[in-house]
Amino acid sequence: MEAVSRTIGFLPLPPKPTKARSFLNPSQGLKHRLFASKNLNINGLSLSYKTIPSSEGKPSGLLHPKQKSFVCKARSGSAGDGQSYSGETQKPKVLGVELLTLKKIIPLGLMFFCILFNYTILRDTKDVLVVTAKGSSAEIIPFLKTWVNLPMAVGFMLLYTKLSNVLSKKTLFYTVIVPFIAFFGAFGFLLYPLSYYIHPEALSDHLLAVLGPRFLGPLAIMRIWTFCLFYVMAELWGSVVISVLFWGFANQITTVEEAKRFYPMFGLGANIALIFSGRTVKYFSNMRKNLGPGVDGWAISLKGMMSVVVLMGFTICFLYWWVNTYVPLPKRSRKKKKKEKPKMGTMESLKFLVSSPYIRDLATLVVAYGISINLIEVTWKLKLKAQFPSPNEYSSFMGDFSTVTGITTFTMMLLSQLYSKNMDGGLLQKLRQQSCF
Repeated sequence: MEAVSRTIGFLPLPPKPTKARSFLNPSQGLKHRLFASKNLNINGLSLSYKTIPSSEGKPSGLLHPKQKSFVCKARSGSAGDGQSYSGETQKPKVLGVELLTLKKIIPLGLMFFCILFNYTILRDTKDVLVVTAKGSSAEIIPFLKTWVNLPMAVGFMLLYTKLSNVLSKKTLFYTVIVPFIAFFGAFGFLLYPLSYYIHPEALSDHLLAVLGPRFLGPLAIMRIWTFCLFYVMAELWGSVVISVLFWGFANQITTVEEAKRFYPMFGLGANIALIFSGRTVKYFSNMRKNLGPGVDGWAISLKGMMSVVVLMGFTICFLYWWVNTYVPLPKRSRKKKKKEKPKMGTMESLKFLVSSPYIRDLATLVVAYGISINLIEVTWKLKLKAQFPSPNEYSSFMGDFSTVTGITTFTMMLLSQLYSKNMDGGLLQKLRQQSCF
């Protein structure tokens, strides 16, 4: 019986079995068992039957002319040693998730947390530096985004396109993220302490007296050029490290099924990072209260926050190295061997992006978002400066604001998931559109 349970055999039964009746079940007849819809299981042995068509030829053996015969199949009904019926080993799981998937998702989630943790600190700090600096105000932000941020973003795009054609993906990742980490560390411990000596304040005052207040924005950018450089690098961290590096890496190592299941969780983790980073900004901003008179409290707070940014940056690099070293890439199903696509240059890439309606819609959405932000940002930050003229007070408020934003967004995401399951799709879409307007 053990040999039969490991293989599949055919057992021909005679037309009128007698001994098998007592062996299978003494209370039921053979006709009932043979014509039952369910298979018979006897101690792990699965029995099924099939009907052999009648034979018109010469009778031989137990078969009679024009008579149907039944053949019983014996299959093993149990799988031992962690194997399935097909012989494949079952992959280990933790909480219903494969261990290999967790080895990818957990480091990716930690990377996303660290990247957004840094971005919140940098976003709050750049506003404090530019708005509260001497000879500057929130009015210079439109000039800064147009004449400094935009050219540097375009220049980085051109540089990244060239490097992606030369360097490998791993080398490209480190080549892009390490200069960010080095700059933010150098700004907190070197550039800001030297800002009193390297900022051309006297020249800016002279040019302002000659040219008039119409040139207040460009001259303010020149006056605090290190702060403006920090502003641009903080903006590029959000667009480069998050959009290009992280999501490119995440799409590289995850499958479509894993993305559908775990990418929404990254959104929840982003708001958790927003909450914790807001508390961190609040903590370092309040350090001025414990310092004596004559001490630059904002310089000390800035050193503490930039130290955290550098530490998180090295954590991102370590997690990236660990995933590339210990996690295998998913095997993509390729039915046909595709021809290698020629690498496009800058102009070819731009033409390809412009020709895509999906990319055009995304660009329109981003432009509309930027316009709406610029309409509100300047007025709001002017009021904040009037209320919190000190850099530490301004930064402390921004920490509280980031924390409240994270909690609110996290709660709304949970509620939207709950409502979307119990609400009609068309009605939910109408509510989203009305809320946008």
